[in-house]
Amino acid sequence: MFSVIAFLVILSGLVLLHELGHFLVARLLGVKADEFGFGFPPRAIGFVKDEGKWKRVGRTDRTRYKNTVWSLNWLPLGGFVRLKGEMPEDAQDADSLLAKNGWQKFAILAAGVTMNWLTAAVIFTLGFSIGVPAVLDGLPDRAVVSDTKVQIMDVVTGTAADKAGLKPGDALVSIDGIDIPDADTARLQLNARGIEEAELTLVLDRRGERIDVVSRPEYLEQLNRAALGIALADTGTVRFPVWLAIGEGVTLTARYTWMIIAGFGQLILGLFNGKTSAELSGPVGIAVMTGGIVQQGAWAAAQFAAILSLNLAVINFLPIPALDGGRAVFVVLEGIRRKKNNMRTEAIVHQIGFITLMLLVLLVTIQDLRRYGATIWQGLLGLFGG
Repeated sequence: MFSVIAFLVILSGLVLLHELGHFLVARLLGVKADEFGFGFPPRAIGFVKDEGKWKRVGRTDRTRYKNTVWSLNWLPLGGFVRLKGEMPEDAQDADSLLAKNGWQKFAILAAGVTMNWLTAAVIFTLGFSIGVPAVLDGLPDRAVVSDTKVQIMDVVTGTAADKAGLKPGDALVSIDGIDIPDADTARLQLNARGIEEAELTLVLDRRGERIDVVSRPEYLEQLNRAALGIALADTGTVRFPVWLAIGEGVTLTARYTWMIIAGFGQLILGLFNGKTSAELSGPVGIAVMTGGIVQQGAWAAAQFAAILSLNLAVINFLPIPALDGGRAVFVVLEGIRRKKNNMRTEAIVHQIGFITLMLLVLLVTIQDLRRYGATIWQGLLGLFGG
């Protein structure tokens, strides 16, 4: 239940920011917004400023008011903005989307994904300004580092470390009473004892709790020697001055954006050549993962929100009908042809695209239920005391 709530809060916030981007740029360019909704219909309640006074708008009230209707809707997942210009009769009105030129339409369509991109950049910038946990390799000279530690980044399944209960995230404090200041020192100590295959006494720091572990290196075929089976790195809390944090935040946002685009490219190519091994997760799968990520701390949740925001940006601007990218393609085609698109044809294309997307979401959700069904069922049993 916690996972679902956390997922809804994060996703709803990102979708609202996306729609706010459309709304702000539309208003800036003189396009009227008929309604801005929190959540999706049916409408629970709405308010509009009419003749200088705030007026309540009922569930079935479809009156077109002079000002924007602000509504609260029953499905608590994000929101929407309804711009003037969805109907052909609005084409001649100066405050209609249909009356705007190509670059203005494109700017309004791109504003949502731009807002998602800026959201990620702001999250990363704030993180770098306040201080975030990071691997210390290759940091810029002006980075301010504190709380350094030698951290276990990975534990190989079935190895001595795995059997002894070592976990990724544990900090290595000492080996056989010798303090460990950095990862290189730790590797030297572990390699020396691996040759001897001697029993080791490790002191770990696990979220502030000191833990003593005794383990003996075992032969690993991939290394051709005895070892515990862990990967180590020097980590710490990294902070930058504000003017550098902005650059680092934007750079990391661009890097993640490119990784997401490349990932989608590989996934699409894999669908044609049958060589993809990527597992696609839908709303159910992401909801299940969200709870575990949020429990790792505020920065882990913020980083997850930033990456999810970038995923929404990339997906929304793919040239697929019904998405912002698909609508932008029609705007570009209209500019190339120097002729208005047939609204009926465009609407049909977007409807087909929407239905196709919903079928894809359904298929992915079925896959998620097969993968995470047991976890969801256990959560429901716990919720009802079963």
